[in-house]
Amino acid sequence: MRAASDFALVYRANIAVVTAFFARRCSDPQTVADLTSETFVEAAGSFESFDARKGSARSWLFGIARRVYADHCAAAATGRDATSRLAAQLTLDDDEIEQLAARIDDQRAGRKLLQRCARLPELDRAVIELVDLAGLSPKEAGTVLQVSPGAVRVRLFRARARLRKGADKP
Repeated sequence: MRAASDFALVYRANIAVVTAFFARRCSDPQTVADLTSETFVEAAGSFESFDARKGSARSWLFGIARRVYADHCAAAATGRDATSRLAAQLTLDDDEIEQLAARIDDQRAGRKLLQRCARLPELDRAVIELVDLAGLSPKEAGTVLQVSPGAVRVRLFRARARLRKGADKP
């Protein structure tokens, strides 16, 4: 059985990058806080099954965060999200809102890069974000995306070349 202290180490080492992941996608501090919290609640609930031989804790958390965000988008698109989020929302105090607003602002460059990547294929966008913005290695990004590290490196090279040329088309 894994100790809570092991999860606490994973949490402390990754809270900033997971928050940044959501801050690049959301402009509302409450939503960033909720999605970050949901990610770590899911991670805590499945920490017993985490296998470091299959990938790093960071790549495992990014896999969870991507799923949480996809679920959030799907719920928002169908209108299911509003009522359940309001009912479960933990109100942030002013200091927390300011801190999250600052983190969201800090991710401005990341949001701009993601906007430049909008016309790239989904996998290329994900590779750029995970490697260039989140700092994952190609092996870790491959684990998150369920592709080989070699495929990640090829996608990364091609996506960066397209961005340099300004031809953000696939």
